[in-house]
Amino acid sequence: MDNRIIERLQFCKETNKRITFLVGAGLSAESGIPTFRGKDGYWVSGSKNYKAEEIGTYRMFQLASQEVWKWFLYRKSVTEAAKPNQSHFMLKEIEDLVGDRFALISQNVDSLHRKAGSSEERTYLIHGDFDFVRCGDECSSELYPFPAQIRLTDRDKDVITPEEWEALRCPKCREDLRPHVLWFDEYYNEKYFRRDSVLRISKETGILFILGTSGATNLPRTVTENVLSRNGMVVEVNIEDSYFSELLSNKKNGISVRQETSPFLTELRNELANWF
Repeated sequence: MDNRIIERLQFCKETNKRITFLVGAGLSAESGIPTFRGKDGYWVSGSKNYKAEEIGTYRMFQLASQEVWKWFLYRKSVTEAAKPNQSHFMLKEIEDLVGDRFALISQNVDSLHRKAGSSEERTYLIHGDFDFVRCGDECSSELYPFPAQIRLTDRDKDVITPEEWEALRCPKCREDLRPHVLWFDEYYNEKYFRRDSVLRISKETGILFILGTSGATNLPRTVTENVLSRNGMVVEVNIEDSYFSELLSNKKNGISVRQETSPFLTELRNELANWF
């Protein structure tokens, strides 16, 4: 491992700075969950062909909520069957070593951090959580567990049964429930997506590890810029170039590592175990 990373980790321990991880869909690819960008970013329902950026919106939900739910129920069936991979377990082990200095900022809604044992209090799900739903009409801000009546194995992706549709009604106002996720035409906020908390953490971070994300959304970019502006170190781990690679290319405290996530995190866990 790069000596600059080791020195910065030691600095974080001595100064009580945070050791923060910013992760994206690439982290879950090894678990068989598609990123829904590129060739996986399409949804065919009957004779209709949607892009993810079109169907995964509040506007589409208002126009055709059943079509939107067909897509999300298919996605939920994929994530429900998936199991955490080595990267998820390494993040859990690193959290156990580092304790309250640790923060995990995740763009993933697939529940795999929870399945791997990552703590709720140190995990910030900035794009929402497939394990929950909420009122699509915002009659309250209450989150409800994903309805147990909905079958997620062997689904017909074009069918929502009457019983399932009834389960997708708000228990308070009877409007349609919606997935608890950040749609493409929505904005980050603190109430649902921990925006303010994450920005505060970025200002307390001594080293930020970026794993499995291309940098397509603005909050991860702002987090990274905040760390750099306060002389923190940013380490991008990716097998290919991304927005972050270019951002870090001329930064003294920026490092790009061309390596897969799991072996890097395993090496990092072993290093941290020597002195935490």
